[in-house]
Amino acid sequence: MRVITEDSYFVLDGVQIRPRTVRPPSGGGVLNSANFCHSISLLTRGMFIVLYADDILLIAPSICMLDKLLKICERELDLLDMAINVKKFCCLRIGPRNNFSCSPISMSKGTVLPWVSEIRYLGIYIEQSTNFRCSIDHAKRSFYRSANAIFGKIERIGSENITPQLINTKCIPILLYGLEACPLLISDLSSLDFVVNRLFMKLFKTSNIDVVKCCQDHFGFELSSVTWLKRVKKFEDEFHVCTNLLCKIT
Repeated sequence: MRVITEDSYFVLDGVQIRPRTVRPPSGGGVLNSANFCHSISLLTRGMFIVLYADDILLIAPSICMLDKLLKICERELDLLDMAINVKKFCCLRIGPRNNFSCSPISMSKGTVLPWVSEIRYLGIYIEQSTNFRCSIDHAKRSFYRSANAIFGKIERIGSENITPQLINTKCIPILLYGLEACPLLISDLSSLDFVVNRLFMKLFKTSNIDVVKCCQDHFGFELSSVTWLKRVKKFEDEFHVCTNLLCKIT
């Protein structure tokens, strides 16, 4: 069995590639830059292999280079006596030609990897698009599911002070999980705010948005977009710390 250390390296077209290990400050969500992450970056070829626990993300500028990265991973995992779960392995294309059909990529044992329109990585759903985009539909569904569970338990017996507090501590983190690492559009932020506003309309039995805003101010309830902007600012600060650590390593 082979163990990966700081002296380990991979070979791509005869070139030795050594892994870079980043140990940023602790704290934050899984996708937050402040979490431990192994990153094997092939900067000269625009390719990356990102490892977190047993999750592997391969990034390549072309299908040919992606196939080479896959072969490298298969070879190294064989040496480690580990196998790839082909049921969870798939390919996604991002760029101007994302809608064009792609040549199938097959593994060494002949398994063909499917091309999909959406993938899930560390709880975040990444969409097939011209630019890097994250889907918030799954987060909204999870938010509604958790909020309805709370309403089902305490809607008749809970006070007006308890329910917003539970929503803020239990449901909002589900809605915004990992989104500080995702580039959201104004329409995405409006959609997140709409989810919270509709919840307050149901809670206080009103359709007047001014009444909803007064209730949110009274309970000190921040809209999702405001919370997201604060998290993004913190994420960017920690990302700069990690970048400086990575520069010192290299």
